[in-house]
Amino acid sequence: MKKDKKATIAETIFVIGIPFISAATMVFKMNQMRTQVYRELLKNKEKKRENCSNRKQDAIPSRRILITGQGSYIGEAVKKWLMNYPERYEIDTVDMIKDAWKNTNFSLYDVVYHVAGIAHADVGSVTEEQKKLYYQVNTELAVEVAKRAKESGVKQFIFMSSMIVYSGCKEKFITEKTNPKPLNFYGDSKWQADQRIQSLKDDKFKVVILRPPMIYGKGSKGNYPELAKLAVRIPFFPKTNNRRSMLHIDNLCEFVKLMIDNEESGVFFPQNGEYTNTSEMVQMISIVHNHFIFIIPGMSWVIRIMKRIPGKIGGLSEKVFGDLAYDLTLSEYKDNYCVHTLLDSIKATEETE
Repeated sequence: MKKDKKATIAETIFVIGIPFISAATMVFKMNQMRTQVYRELLKNKEKKRENCSNRKQDAIPSRRILITGQGSYIGEAVKKWLMNYPERYEIDTVDMIKDAWKNTNFSLYDVVYHVAGIAHADVGSVTEEQKKLYYQVNTELAVEVAKRAKESGVKQFIFMSSMIVYSGCKEKFITEKTNPKPLNFYGDSKWQADQRIQSLKDDKFKVVILRPPMIYGKGSKGNYPELAKLAVRIPFFPKTNNRRSMLHIDNLCEFVKLMIDNEESGVFFPQNGEYTNTSEMVQMISIVHNHFIFIIPGMSWVIRIMKRIPGKIGGLSEKVFGDLAYDLTLSEYKDNYCVHTLLDSIKATEETE
């Protein structure tokens, strides 16, 4: 009888174990294959960035540009990008922290690019006084600068709004039919400025409103660098089926350049040419750092539980594992501005010089 019982246990383990081992082996091989594909893509030489504009370069007049927000991540990146074309752009920056900007002669400039603002708010621990500061900087200051630019004869005003204006919408896939609905004071401060600045446009004063998704790149702040740190330290990560819109800083810089070159006016939604899947992005980051990470399927139930946890854990889980994307058709433009694919952008962000 004992032998029969042992035999039964052994058979049970065998029956249960074989499918498990087979599944684990299959998942491991899939991870290896995906890793190999990404590595092969990274081995390819970087293609030189091509300017796909249909307009001749010598047909674009030189312009003087004022960037409001000296020392800001986006402002400095755009300045550096445009300085690659010294014969076409003269760029100045101005500090907006105090009132010194009011002494700036705006009439000297063709374009004002307003990037000054307060971002990355921890909305759960902000006082009423701090909330007022968000409206003072993100709304009132932005509108005041736009009015000053218009009164001074500036031809084009480019305002950095944000995808945050849709943060209160039930739908997580934003289309042209989706109406902005901010979730909190930070989003509302951007939305108020967005609307009021749009109302200033006319035939002589062109207004460009940019509502980009999360911007990332070398030296950026926010969720991306935190996720990147995690990607090179942990051995496992849950497989996700989410899609998120993101925008690499170089792709944004090229888009801003095209807005200036083409003398655009209107509301625009720049994003990368492909959606981001969190688990795939984590794997790409790990590969750039020569770190193997195992992507585990079948963990969606854990992610759902994490999203429902109140407070920071739930909020962060929603940002990392949830869906939030623009319809790609919203972001189409007549000229190509995506100088990096997602994989190329991660390589550019993570590699040390």
